[in-house]
Formats: sequence, structure tokens, C-alpha cells
Amino acid sequence: MEILVCVKRVPTVGGKIAVTPDGQEVDTRASGFSISPHEECAVEEAVQITERLGGAVSVLTLGPEVAIEQLRDALALGAHRAVLLETDGREFGPIATAAAIAAEVRAHPYDLVLLGNEAADTGDYQVGIRLAHELGWPVATGIKNLSVSSDGVVARREYRGVEEAYSLPLPAVVTVKEGINLPRYPSLPGRLRAKRATIEQSAPEWHAEGLRKERLRVPAGETKRAEILGTGPDAVPALVALLDELGVLT
Repeated sequence: MEILVCVKRVPTVGGKIAVTPDGQEVDTRASGFSISPHEECAVEEAVQITERLGGAVSVLTLGPEVAIEQLRDALALGAHRAVLLETDGREFGPIATAAAIAAEVRAHPYDLVLLGNEAADTGDYQVGIRLAHELGWPVATGIKNLSVSSDGVVARREYRGVEEAYSLPLPAVVTVKEGINLPRYPSLPGRLRAKRATIEQSAPEWHAEGLRKERLRVPAGETKRAEILGTGPDAVPALVALLDELGVLT
């Protein structure tokens, strides 16, 4: 079983999000980088499948050269091969991204391509579907349970409280959601192997798309304020009125 997993380098933002002064990028000076949580699960799922059925896992990302760090993280988790589609700094839209990945898929005999359901930064949900359309392969999205055999895959997901199951022949494209499994922690031998591994690199051609980014802005957050009702005994009437308004008093 030859499986390709597509991942993306995204900011790890644990606090307040800020944008650059020109409004074009998220300011990542105070944050690190990782791959999207859905994609971590995609890597784990691919490794588990090959542990059961044999084969190899390739991991691919489209991004700057520093994204090699995320590829090595995936290698440390058990992937066997890593591919960087290096960009020149310009942002690839979902159409161009799918086309670049499709070129890699056509060059290798993959049986299955796994992606996260959506990237943690853009959340556009498009690349998996556009990739399948480009390849002419069947696709299932939002998957929380995956059964794979030489005959095909059965992909299950939940929708409005009902489980849906889809049978797909191979080769196929599947996007998975966080929670399909619990990703493992990389072992020390895995980290050492990943550090020594060769990363295959190529540079796909950038193509403009119909959408153009104008500006990013951080949405207004919830504001909180404190109101002093008074001090000492003089505050008691105001406190009683507030408790009555909240329905605490009977």
C-alpha cells in the first residue's frame, strides 16, 4: 500500500493573534510552527495502515524551505519518504496547490492520498476535493473512521447525528478529521532517522487564481468591563437589585 499524506506548515498560535503592518500575513514572530491537527491524524492513520498491510508512507508539503522542519516531524512519526514542493514566497491558492500535488501523484503509483479535512490557518476545505477532481479519483471528506484493504476503502463520518459510510475503490483521496486516531509521540530512533533523511525537493510553477487577498484583520473580540456598585453599606441596595435582575433572589 503506497500512501501519500499532504501536510501544511501553519503557525502555532496559543495567544492573541496579530497581523503584519501591511495586513497581508499573520505575525508569527511570537509563535512557532507545526502541521495542522487534522493532518497529524492523517499521518498517524497512514502509518497505522502500512503497519497492518505493508507498504510505505510519503509525506508532502507545499511551502518555503523552512517547512522541511514539519516534514522531518512527520518522518519521526513513521513516514518513510518526504517531498517538499518549494514555493518562492508567493501564496498558492487551492487550485494551484491541488495542481502541484496532482503532478507528484501522477509521477508515483500511490494507492491512497490522505489530507487533513482543512488547514488550520485558511480552513478552506478545498484542496482534497480539487485534487480528486484533478486526478479523476473518488473522494470522501470529513472522515472519522477508515477501513482499508486491497479491494478499496470504507470511509465513515458523522453528519447531524447520523453515521454515513462510503465505499471507494482505489486509488482514492480521503480527508480526515481530528479524532480519527490519537497521534503517537515520536521516538528517539524516529527523530534520529528523520534528522538523517533526505528530503526530495522540487519547485512547482506558481499560477494566479481568481481570488486576490486584499487585507487580513483580526475580528473584534468580546470586551469585558467591571462596574463598581459602591462601597460599604451604601452598595447593598445596588447589589440586591443586581441579584434580583439575575434571578438569584426568589
